[in-house]
Amino acid sequence: MSPRWVAHLPFTAADLPAAQHFAGTLARSLTFLSEVDAGETTVSAEDAQGVRHRVFCDLPLDGGRRCVRRVEHDGDCTARRCR
Repeated sequence: MSPRWVAHLPFTAADLPAAQHFAGTLARSLTFLSEVDAGETTVSAEDAQGVRHRVFCDLPLDGGRRCVRRVEHDGDCTARRCR
């Protein structure tokens, strides 16, 4: 297996939900790249980078797929993004 790397891209946001929304949108926009693991996207405050907040649920589902919904979503997990 190839080594995994993490890109740190600072940005500004009003609060944690806004930061999660921005990071989630950015991650989903890059899923056409096979190297991107959007489900593992996290955000942290610049001065507390060791405290990470997940963006996506990413729980394992049947068939080897993972939940693509936002963390702490309502309803059941799904491998398809809700519209």
